[in-house]
Amino acid sequence: MKHGKGTQVWKKSGATYNGEWKFGKYDGRGSYSTLVPETKEYAKKYCGEWKNGKKHGYGTYFRNGSAVYEGEWSEDHRSGLGRMYDKSGDIYEGEWMKDKKHGRGIMRFANGNWYEGSWRDGKKNGNGKFFYADKGQLYKGFWVDGVAKCGTVSDFGRDDAPTPTKYPIPKIHLADMQLVLREAKSTYLEQEDDHHDSTHPENVHDEMA
Repeated sequence: MKHGKGTQVWKKSGATYNGEWKFGKYDGRGSYSTLVPETKEYAKKYCGEWKNGKKHGYGTYFRNGSAVYEGEWSEDHRSGLGRMYDKSGDIYEGEWMKDKKHGRGIMRFANGNWYEGSWRDGKKNGNGKFFYADKGQLYKGFWVDGVAKCGTVSDFGRDDAPTPTKYPIPKIHLADMQLVLREAKSTYLEQEDDHHDSTHPENVHDEMA
């Protein structure tokens, strides 16, 4: 039984693991690589910490020789703080739970736009800010499952924007802008609760009787 430091090569798949073992499983620090048939060279897939044969702790996942995700893992899933590089050029940095963006985080898009705020199950959920680089505008509001529900738009970096709107957004002074936003959000959530209640029987036991 493998225990300590060592290397294993799987002849059939061409994969290799080099690092620490405990009771026959990857445990500690180690790197896992696969053989590229065209070049006959090894391409690193994961380098970092393991526990009981699974990616666990801090590590970096690679694709085509480039880092795709670097951050925290839990039982083979991206969980905790981490940074993800998408092939489109988008970069997400923030919290994860079971391979999905979950918690606080910022997404920087390849076109210069960015979103900073709350996420749940991989989608924008809760309070956040979205910056439109082309127009030089900033949206502050409330999202539900990736859809903006209520918020305010203001000029932000308009002078540096490539295609700004024809006219600046006028300054509207509300007595309490945050109060207005909170009321709008509260109204939306109440409507959602009412809809949810109307689609569920009040007494399941009576209907099943």
